[in-house]
Amino acid sequence: MNPDAYITLGATALTGGFAAWGARSARRTRRDHRRDDFTAITDQQNKAIERLEKRIALREQEADRLGQRITDQDAAIDWLRGRLRDLVGYIRTRGEEPPVARPIPERAARILNGIDV
Repeated sequence: MNPDAYITLGATALTGGFAAWGARSARRTRRDHRRDDFTAITDQQNKAIERLEKRIALREQEADRLGQRITDQDAAIDWLRGRLRDLVGYIRTRGEEPPVARPIPERAARILNGIDV
């Protein structure tokens, strides 16, 4: 074999070695995959947390609205109780008795206790 063949063979081997080394170094490592998986999972969790925060904010607004409605209903019931008490008192001062009331449902009785009808 002539010396040029050895140089060519050596250069080919060296080039092949560098190509293999370059391909190996360009390949993504297991650590890179884990980092990307962690990033993807973190992004998904952040999106889920944002959705939950929006849902909680909506529920809090609804709870505030319903709380205000209950407060208004409580004021209306108190006014009606006072008005009924006044009417029953007026009827009794005239020496009469108010008409017999229909039975109060159990759920309403818990709220309307103390009305003398």
